Amino acid sequence: MPLLIRCTQKLLAEIPENLVDPSATGEGWHANLIRFERRKCVLFTHDATLYSVFVPGLKKPEFERLDEVFGQRLFKTLLWDEFPQDQVERMLEACRTIHFSRSNNRSVLGSMNDIRFQIEVHVAHDGGLVNVDLADLHHRVNRTPLSAVGYRYPVDGFREHLAQA
Repeated sequence: MPLLIRCTQKLLAEIPENLVDPSATGEGWHANLIRFERRKCVLFTHDATLYSVFVPGLKKPEFERLDEVFGQRLFKTLLWDEFPQDQVERMLEACRTIHFSRSNNRSVLGSMNDIRFQIEVHVAHDGGLVNVDLADLHHRVNRTPLSAVGYRYPVDGFREHLAQA
């Protein structure tokens, strides 16, 4: 089944229109354009589990192939979190077809604001984006209990989600 990434208005303005399909369906993720140190970054968050993938420092050519950028960073993040190989392969297969559409879940967007704040704190603590260890950042963010998913760790929820899929 294809992945569906629902984007905020800010992010949709950066993506070429030919990538956006308002009628698309699929497993849900949300994405938001955020800025750190005048750099464009994208935060992707899985709707059901709030498992998040952060991609810093994107430039225009990368927005034109945001589907590939997301797939590559998701692959790295799953490896950093030591997901079983069959689950990683299943997600890579799902990333072959990615559709983009408008955001539709205010609850997920609210949780993404909390996650963004966490990222800001970690980036500031580490001395800026250039000093951040992305594997460690993802590890810390996805191992923070969130109220929207019953105070569970997003990484545990995503692991269960993939095991059931």
